[in-house]
This record gives sequence, structure tokens and C-alpha cells, in this order.
Amino acid sequence: MIILMNSSKTLNFERSAHISKHTIPEFLDDSQLLVARLQKLSVSNFSRLMGVSEKLAILNVNRYQNWLTSPAGSDAKQALLAFKGDIYAAMDADRYRIKDFDFAQKHLRILSGLYGILRPLDLIQPYRLEMAAKLKTDRGQNLYRFWGHRINTALNKLLKHEKSGVVINLASMEYFKSVKSNLLRAEVITPVFKEYRDPNYRVVAIYAKKARGLMSDYIIQNRITRVEDLHAFDSDGYRFAPKLSSQSDWVFTRGDGTA
Repeated sequence: MIILMNSSKTLNFERSAHISKHTIPEFLDDSQLLVARLQKLSVSNFSRLMGVSEKLAILNVNRYQNWLTSPAGSDAKQALLAFKGDIYAAMDADRYRIKDFDFAQKHLRILSGLYGILRPLDLIQPYRLEMAAKLKTDRGQNLYRFWGHRINTALNKLLKHEKSGVVINLASMEYFKSVKSNLLRAEVITPVFKEYRDPNYRVVAIYAKKARGLMSDYIIQNRITRVEDLHAFDSDGYRFAPKLSSQSDWVFTRGDGTA
């Protein structure tokens, strides 16, 4: 069973990693092509591309100008510890032990605009590049064109080795769009997290992000490899709602309604 998550905009490079074990991203050469393209952008162009303030644009333009071709020995950090958005705050990987990272390394992949796809222990440098950014390259008009089939190829290779034939999609729509699900040699199950808001259940974005992190952590902590065991997910008051679920979308609800 493979878990798919997305990277986050916010990063945590101020705090040192509590482990030294690491790996190198698979598509580092492709990332370097993107970096070379980004190094040509002015502060104003980067600000328009990413929709960020001048302050953030200056920060990231400087990051790319000082980029090192090899992350080893640089200001780099393992991906699972470097991201700190709502999903990652809910996971709280700073408390993970080596055995937790070993399981995550086998079963978790992180989709990234700059790196394509990452393992939890892959070293990354500080960056800002969302998957939906309309960055033109020699491969096309955006990052979806740039990454093409590369992410699928990596996932299918992993699935062949892992042999479960199941992908748990805990990535946002923006990032999962980079995966051509019809070309995946796997069943894709997308957990959907809903809150009770009288008289209905509905998705509340901030809670859904945290819930995706909670489920990722639940899988890792409980060493879950059988997809049906996810029905028992009960972190933070969620429970599986079979009546609201379909074969591919598994709904988990929280609140006072009867699902």
C-alpha cells in the first residue's frame, strides 16, 4: 500500500533534523533544469508567477541563485521533516523513530513541484514552487507538462516492487493532477474527511488537511499494509462512514450527525 501526499508551502529548516539517515531525490537532474529556469526570473517575475509578496519573492529568488547541485552537505533536510504545513504538523514526524522512518520510506511518497516525487528521507533544499505554477520550460507550458509520465513511471515501479496494488491518495487535487491515475497499475482510494454542519456533512479545508496528516501518521504508526484496516481509523474523532462512501472515495466523518 502506497500513501501519496503533497508537499507544503511552509518549511521548517530552522530546526535541525533529529536523524542523519537520508537518501537523494530520484529526479534531481530534472529538478536542476527547473532551478536553472527559475534562476532567470527577476523578483517581480517570480512574485507574479507564484502570487507571493515581494518579500517572499526576494527570499526565494535568493534561494535559487545560491542553489547547490548536490543537497548532501548543504542546507538540506529530509523531506518529511522539512515540510511543516497543516498536513505535516498533524503528522508530527519530529517524534518519529528510525523504524517509523523505515516504514514511511517504503510506503509514503510526497508529490513536489520542484522534485516531482520524494521519499520521506530524501534531502531537499528550501524552495517555493507549487505544482500548479505556470512555469514555461522546454517541455511545455506548466509543471504538469514538465513532469509528464515521470511520476507515474516512478510509482508503477514502486507498486511492482511493493505488490499491494493500492494507492491511498492523501494529496490535494492540485498535486494529484500530476499523477495520471488511469495509467497507474493500482486501485486508487481517496479518503474524504467531512465535518457535521447541521443538517449535512461537508468538507472543511483546514480540518481536511489536518486529517490527511493524521491518517498518514495512523498508517505509519500502526504499520498498516492492508487497505481494509483503514476502516478502523479513528484519530481526532473521525470514523468511517460506509453509507456515504463509494468504492474509490472513502468518507470519514466527525460530529453529531448519523452517517
